[in-house]
Amino acid sequence: MRSAHSVPEVRRAEQALMATLPEGTLMQRAAAGLAARCTDLLDGTYGRRVALLVGAGDNGGDTLYAGARLARRGARVDAVLLAPYKAHPGGLAALRAAGGRIADGIPAGVDLVLDGIVGIGGKPGLRSEAAAQVETIERLGIPVLAVDTPSGIDVDTGETPQSHVRADVTVTFGTHKIGLLAPPAAAAAGVVDLVDIGLGPWLDEPALSALQADDVSALLPEPPLAAHKYTRGVVGVAAGSTDYTGAGLLAVAGASCGLAGMVRYAGPAAVADLVRLRTPEAVVGAGRVQAWVVGSGGGESAPDAFRRALADDVPVVVDADALDAVPDRFEGPAILTPHAGELAELLSVERSEVESRPLHYVQAAADRWDATVLLKGWRTLVATPGHPVAVNPTGVPWLATAGAGDVLAGLIGALAAAGLSAHNAARVGAWLHGAAATVAGAGGPLVASGVADALPEVIRGLRPDGD
Repeated sequence: MRSAHSVPEVRRAEQALMATLPEGTLMQRAAAGLAARCTDLLDGTYGRRVALLVGAGDNGGDTLYAGARLARRGARVDAVLLAPYKAHPGGLAALRAAGGRIADGIPAGVDLVLDGIVGIGGKPGLRSEAAAQVETIERLGIPVLAVDTPSGIDVDTGETPQSHVRADVTVTFGTHKIGLLAPPAAAAAGVVDLVDIGLGPWLDEPALSALQADDVSALLPEPPLAAHKYTRGVVGVAAGSTDYTGAGLLAVAGASCGLAGMVRYAGPAAVADLVRLRTPEAVVGAGRVQAWVVGSGGGESAPDAFRRALADDVPVVVDADALDAVPDRFEGPAILTPHAGELAELLSVERSEVESRPLHYVQAAADRWDATVLLKGWRTLVATPGHPVAVNPTGVPWLATAGAGDVLAGLIGALAAAGLSAHNAARVGAWLHGAAATVAGAGGPLVASGVADALPEVIRGLRPDGD
């Protein structure tokens, strides 16, 4: 499990750890890890040219000490001091002693820039001098490694309201921070590399979590020896319409991944005939289910289908057109699957607001409806009251394609019918959906039906006896 913690929690853990160590140990651990990652990125240090953007405080100290280590290994290191009178004195002395130099600006021919402008305690945005240096780096196309977090992002919300660094790599210390996993700031972090400095035992409950393959494998439903199709769960799909037959077919395809014992389709006759043809193992008609998927392409009939599903008192996945009929509060397990525009409409805000503050709004929606809310996006977020928000790490840009959400809704419904909690069904479903897109696209374009087709392969690969 990859976890992210808030700045106050990280600060508390750092203070607790530092009380057990000689002064300066934690900074030296961070600098050593940072220098090692720089060496890997540069494929060696001798003859390389590295520039440091150095602000005040401990983040600047980490950067200066790392620069000193690189200089001792044969790199030419130039430091641009953005707050000369507040630069970390020990780090600055170490850099000078190692042969590093102080520069007024980014020298020509630099191979790598270390962003040590501000640390996790910094406010969003960059001051004018720092912003000018960052603009120069972007114009020259120099690779950037951010120290702990990209300077200028809002570390605790993942928001990017002002100017900020856009890093190729971020080396973070002790634990991931919220802004490194949550959009939109996660896009500014690039590849994130965690350096262990010993904070683990001192950290409490994370603010965010991101499933890894082993976590998903452990959560996947495992049929017992005496299982039959009904004990494995029946997922009902009420989706599609005369105008949107494909949505119903794709929701059934996602639900037919093999994780539930049976898929029951209860939608319009025009779609039912196609379901019989395309997915013969699905059962068409009413009957008992352990979870419902409603709304995908349902059109005007979606609200009625949604109300019937709620009356069954089983978990319900609420997608697309059914979102227009959500009650004031859910009495049982519910999983809402909006994209940014749909969530904006539900919360009566502008879409741009949701896109700029997705973590805030997905949490607000989960609390508002006492439900699991899966906000679809390039970094899908899953919020459930009482749980850390889950960030989905899988997927590819090609997954932004028509029908992909219908497949996801069906897949989540199958997981819920098989017995997973609403929170786990949503976050495992998002992970599998993104992984299947990676397989289906193989580095290129894909279509939603291809994602559904790839699901069994991905699931098999996660089993203990899988490939």
